[in-house]
Amino acid sequence: MLDLIIKNADVATASDRFKCDIGIKDGKIVQLGMHMAESDAKEVVDAEGYLVTPGGVDAHCHLDQPTNYGSDIILELSDGFESGSRSAACGGTTTVVPFAAQQHGQSLEDTIKDYHQRSDGKACIDYSFHIIIVDPTEEVLTKEMPDLIRRGYKSFKIYMTYDAMKLNDYQILDVLNIARQEQAFIMVHAENADCITWLTERLIEAGKTAPKYHATSRPSPVEREATHRAITFSELLDVPMLIVHVSSAQAAEQIQWAKNHGLKIYGETCPQYLFLKEEDLDKEGYEGAKFVCSPPPRDEANQEAMWRGLNREIFDVVSSDHCPFNYYSGNGKKINGEEQSFDKIPNGIPGLEVRMPLLFAEGVLKGRISIHKFVELTATNPAKIYGLYPRKGTIAIGSDADIVLWDTQREVTVSQDIMHHNADYTPYEGMKVVGWPVKTFSKGKLVCDNFEFKGVPGAGEFIPCEISQAWNMK
Repeated sequence: MLDLIIKNADVATASDRFKCDIGIKDGKIVQLGMHMAESDAKEVVDAEGYLVTPGGVDAHCHLDQPTNYGSDIILELSDGFESGSRSAACGGTTTVVPFAAQQHGQSLEDTIKDYHQRSDGKACIDYSFHIIIVDPTEEVLTKEMPDLIRRGYKSFKIYMTYDAMKLNDYQILDVLNIARQEQAFIMVHAENADCITWLTERLIEAGKTAPKYHATSRPSPVEREATHRAITFSELLDVPMLIVHVSSAQAAEQIQWAKNHGLKIYGETCPQYLFLKEEDLDKEGYEGAKFVCSPPPRDEANQEAMWRGLNREIFDVVSSDHCPFNYYSGNGKKINGEEQSFDKIPNGIPGLEVRMPLLFAEGVLKGRISIHKFVELTATNPAKIYGLYPRKGTIAIGSDADIVLWDTQREVTVSQDIMHHNADYTPYEGMKVVGWPVKTFSKGKLVCDNFEFKGVPGAGEFIPCEISQAWNMK
């Protein structure tokens, strides 16, 4: 007896499109075939008229992560693991990979213990962790990293900017050296910290402190230079690396060059670089603070370059970089309720819930990308890159029954009123789209039905990662 049959499914994966019924038992896909008997299942869902894809894998999001972006105050994100995973599920994402962020002086072991306390029993969908390294001591490099990698924590993020988080070039090479020895995967936030500091100081001296100057302080060459440098490090040590949240044509060109030369370089962009613009930071009053993230949104020409990059294999992944700070309340975009100069505004915006719907509606249904490219970017590639495939990221026998039903005719106006996150705004307010997920299943359980969350906190489990398929890249 099957637990669930999804009948009449028009299935799209990264490589195929086919009609079938999907048989699910104990959270796994166990049958794909035609005309399954409804009497063979405890429950039947008719997918006629919908498009069916694998549940999304958002491998770049920040949940319950204390952070500091220029203030003396440690800021808390709006979303923890319960609200963040709830929001993800309602947007068609069924696996998240947020960050366990090391603090200076903290061991990686204590970092992992802390994040399991923050997540265990709270997540509504499955999850794993990347580890952010900010203090690569000898103990971290020679003992903790190898041990954690062998236990399923196989991806690490390093920063080239932010005073509280950045590593120097020597430290980056040290981390990459261990990654090479242990076959771990590296993510890099590539912006030149000294250039940003120099520009920021000049802008503040000139009295230019409004949110819009955040973009002025982080122009495209700052991202391009750091991207080139990160690629150089990857080439020196022959380590696969993903450049995260790419925003500019100049940085994308660096990634394209690396790929053309056979380097193990991967690219990621995000919805904010496909749909938001630098001019959003110049909204009336302090409203521009809602759009402050790093790198910043850029102009229309760079937007179009990001779209082209999706089809030209420059970008392998589209992630949300969900990093939500409240605007109207708490220590978010306004610290202690006060407006800040651009260099003190916390960097980050909410986006977990809209990542897949916006790309589906504006990308697939408007002909900018194929449905197969959509699945590849939002589910299959992140699962492969981070060692979760084929358990996650596809619809196949033996895979987890993480499945999304899409209504290609559903008209939706994006609004804070329909979001399921704990942030108090969405930067995509008022955006009108056609096409939206209407049912999301996580391991065969319905977690969202027509905008209504149906999941259970704690139903998600931690998934140890295997070795990234990036290591097999020729």
